[in-house]
Amino acid sequence: MAVNMKIDLVGPARRGLATGLNEAAGYASLGATALLTGYLATTHGLRPLLFTEHGLGLAARLIKGLYPLRGFGQIPTGHLADRIGRKPLIVTGMFVQSAGFVLALVLLYRPLPAGTASAVLLGLGTAMVYPALIASVSDNAHPAWRANALGTYRFWRDLGYAGALVAGVLADALGLNATVVAAAALTAASGLLAARLIRGGTAH
Repeated sequence: MAVNMKIDLVGPARRGLATGLNEAAGYASLGATALLTGYLATTHGLRPLLFTEHGLGLAARLIKGLYPLRGFGQIPTGHLADRIGRKPLIVTGMFVQSAGFVLALVLLYRPLPAGTASAVLLGLGTAMVYPALIASVSDNAHPAWRANALGTYRFWRDLGYAGALVAGVLADALGLNATVVAAAALTAASGLLAARLIRGGTAH
């Protein structure tokens, strides 16, 4: 409802910026939480932490905290979505995220640069995608049912967190590398679908 309220207040020309500000507030806090959970995970010897497995200690916790700091990036990317349209940011952002997964494995022989570059790309890609997707849903929903449309979108988007359970099962069965490859492939496939289905900010 906070998102819906902001979107109604600013109108279609500023929806990207409004949603960027909203998402930034939440994910900046998530960044601090990620640092704490990373500390607890490495302190208590928990798995499946890819970079910890490759010899990083404190640095692994810092890497974990980089990705959620994408929250700050959602302010300029949300504004950019208002200027150039939703589709370029959605499609490009998905591919940037996929590249972040790939880079984590390609540079794994140097875990600190690999983790840092991967976290930055994943954060940048997500910052590009999140405000643009919310704004796109809003663009295509009549005001009378916009709140319902946004609620439905957020339900399915946030259900993606259940993917962590799937990733855990996959990591146990096939290893961490296979899990990262699967995440990269699914994210790239999402970008291809977005490129095909979105036309000028309107989904068909």
